[in-house]
Amino acid sequence: MERQIIEKLHIWKDSPRRKPLLLTGARQVGKTWAMKEFGKLYYENVAYLPIIDSETFRYIFKPVSEPLEILNRVQAELKTTITAGTTLIIFDEIQDIPDAINCLKFFKEKAPEYHLIAAGSTLGVMLSQQKSFPVGMVNFLNLHPMSFIEYLNANGENRISEMINVNQLMNGSPFEEKLNAYVKEYFYVGGMPECVSAFISSHDYVETQEIQKDILNTYIRDFSKYTTANFAAKLRLVWDVIPAQLAKENKKFMYGVIKNGARAKEYETQIEWLRDSSLAYKVSKVTKPGYPLKSYEDASAFKIFIHDIGILSAMVEIDSGVLLRGSELFTEAKGTMTEQYVHQQLVAAREKGIYFWSNENGRTEIDFLIQDQEGNIVPVEVKSGFNLRAKSLKAYQQKYNPPYAIRTSPASFKVDKVNKIIDVPLYALEILPEVLKVAKSLIEE
Repeated sequence: MERQIIEKLHIWKDSPRRKPLLLTGARQVGKTWAMKEFGKLYYENVAYLPIIDSETFRYIFKPVSEPLEILNRVQAELKTTITAGTTLIIFDEIQDIPDAINCLKFFKEKAPEYHLIAAGSTLGVMLSQQKSFPVGMVNFLNLHPMSFIEYLNANGENRISEMINVNQLMNGSPFEEKLNAYVKEYFYVGGMPECVSAFISSHDYVETQEIQKDILNTYIRDFSKYTTANFAAKLRLVWDVIPAQLAKENKKFMYGVIKNGARAKEYETQIEWLRDSSLAYKVSKVTKPGYPLKSYEDASAFKIFIHDIGILSAMVEIDSGVLLRGSELFTEAKGTMTEQYVHQQLVAAREKGIYFWSNENGRTEIDFLIQDQEGNIVPVEVKSGFNLRAKSLKAYQQKYNPPYAIRTSPASFKVDKVNKIIDVPLYALEILPEVLKVAKSLIEE
């Protein structure tokens, strides 16, 4: 498989400001594979240490301020030689031993010539609880599930994916029907590497959903492994109710859906745990579309999205036949799945700075708001079908007069200069940053 994270890791390797790297991301998004593959491609040797919570590994990382002593212990354990610059050192599942996390600062201070990557499935949670971890001692990268373009490449469609660019879109893609079929497929399979690999091998939808359910069970076991019994029970309640929240017409998260009378203070730490573990994303409302958007964030009003659309499909047990045939049974779920898909691709393209807006009574809502490179606030309207009427978008444009707006749907790429709307196909959302760079000129020319 081709993963875009490999290029980001290559940039890290060659950076003059390189520090020990912490690679975060949900369990089973491919962190271990990415680190090993990167090491195989760009280093002479890989020293891979899969950390287990045992006395042996605790001994390796017992409080010590000399990184060379740690490396001596690692070399003895792995029976290998570690050479600065030509060996990639990997500490996997580092969250299980806090001393292992703390040792990274010594590599930054005393042995910066060594190339070290550490990863862990709930590493984001552990770091949020590590008050003593010094800021500025490590670099960070987050690995997401496979994006749609990565999914295309995994299916051997590299030539088609390379044609997803602004120039090609403006001329009309000859593969649009095929790309939209892949989008439907991706709705079900999602971007978890094991699921993608299994589906490409067998094209068995039932087998793929069984793998997704196994992954779901792994997450639920992590709830209990890394938290108390009471916290885990509340965590499970929040996790299980996310699909129901997304299915509402107004997708704003309501604590009362968890149970009658539930309040924010009872469950907000569980939501933060899911976010820190990269299993869920909060998209906050802004009180007005001002620059910068963060300044107008209303943290009390938010939507929650799952990290992967395939996992969401498994949670709600969507039948592949209903989805792929476009059955009327899927009509109600289609909007939910499309908005989840759009969010996932926006995260792949830009990772952060994603918000939404609604008026005071909540009847007019813009699905997503983002900022372009010039600081313009860009509304993004999501359409699950070919009916492109957008009353909320029109009301928003009349109120705030943005220089342009983005509408995404299965429809073809189009620039509506009169209404200042750029239609971006769902399959091309990952190149939205490229579209935003030329958006104003497309509208004005």
